[in-house]
Amino acid sequence: MWIFILGLVIFFGTHLLPADSGLRASLRERMGEGPYRIVYSIVAFVGLVLIIWGYGEWRDAGPPILYVPPVWTRHLTMLIMLPVFVLLVAAYAPGRIKRATKHPMILAVKIWALAHLLANGDAASVLLFGSFLAWGVIARISLKRRQAANPHAAPVVGSARNDLIALGLGLLVYALFVWKVHVWLIGVPIIA
Repeated sequence: MWIFILGLVIFFGTHLLPADSGLRASLRERMGEGPYRIVYSIVAFVGLVLIIWGYGEWRDAGPPILYVPPVWTRHLTMLIMLPVFVLLVAAYAPGRIKRATKHPMILAVKIWALAHLLANGDAASVLLFGSFLAWGVIARISLKRRQAANPHAAPVVGSARNDLIALGLGLLVYALFVWKVHVWLIGVPIIA
């Protein structure tokens, strides 16, 4: 459990750093842009590894059950997860989807976390998905404030072709996760 919590602190500590732009700017100035990005990436990766390792150990140990979701929430989770991979692809293929959602990656994380909170009631899952949901809300508010401070930022420009790519590739990845990837990566089958 403690490895898991340490991983959450490290991972979200690095990801909340951009919310304090003064600290981030100071670190970038002292270290330089390249070294800052390298150190940031390494620390975030270490946090992610600790989260995965700690979550797996805690889940195998049988964390306390906080609530028992009804069976129908599994179906709702599958429905809610449909746009997640589309949004993830749209974050890297700018188009109307990205323009409409503003931050498709953050929206995808929030939807993913909420969907999994509906289907999982053990303490490890609630802490994991609740942390990601809280981060998504904080990150979105922080980005909105930074954008308000810089209203002259260039608008997102993209094509309908990118939207089709995001839709096609996102739905393909979703189908692969439902079929086999989720059980292969996470050890939990989506469809029993």
